[in-house]
Amino acid sequence: MVTTSETAAGEAIESFLRARRPEQKQQRREDILAAASELARSGGVRAASLAGIAALAGIDKSALLRYFETREQIFLELTAREWPPWVQALHDGLDGTAPGSAGAADLVADVVARSFGDRPLFCDLLAHTPLNLERNVSPEAVRGYKLISLESVGEAAAVVHRVLPELTDGECLEFISTVASLAGSLWQIANPVPALAAMFAADPALAQACVDLAPRLRRTAEILLAGLIPSR
Repeated sequence: MVTTSETAAGEAIESFLRARRPEQKQQRREDILAAASELARSGGVRAASLAGIAALAGIDKSALLRYFETREQIFLELTAREWPPWVQALHDGLDGTAPGSAGAADLVADVVARSFGDRPLFCDLLAHTPLNLERNVSPEAVRGYKLISLESVGEAAAVVHRVLPELTDGECLEFISTVASLAGSLWQIANPVPALAAMFAADPALAQACVDLAPRLRRTAEILLAGLIPSR
């Protein structure tokens, strides 16, 4: 015999599974994003499918599409969420540094390189954003993402400008934009599939194919900073 309390509990569970209330719908979106993030971290953004995301989130694929229009929209939102913590890492590493102090440029290069090196998911997402994630979503979704990313890049450039006042605002913006673009590309090179990684490591002729992301990005950042003023 089913009791009244058991019936009520069953109705509550069914209601949550259908996510009728606003807070339930928001929780369902968060579950989907968390599932996508977990799959991307373990196997890469490219390998994370809608079916896999839905299964990990505990819902049907058709139900998932009521919350996100496409797979690309899921990962575009994840990318948007990665920008503010990345900017905060620059604040943490550079705020309080005396403007124009000795070694300031080296510090900027190091902090910026590590800010990407410490965020593999962000780098993976950055590589896919212009290639895929912005190409199968609505213009409104792209606009929302662009506003967040451009604001974050602008804030990061302002952080660099406070430390390196000899650079113009435009040069700092160019520096940050360039390093961010390179971070995505270099991450892909630095993280080949296991079979290729084993081949690169075993063949001395392919040694240059092995890239360590943070050191390579730091060296590139140093070169960019050193060349901005002379290139005027």
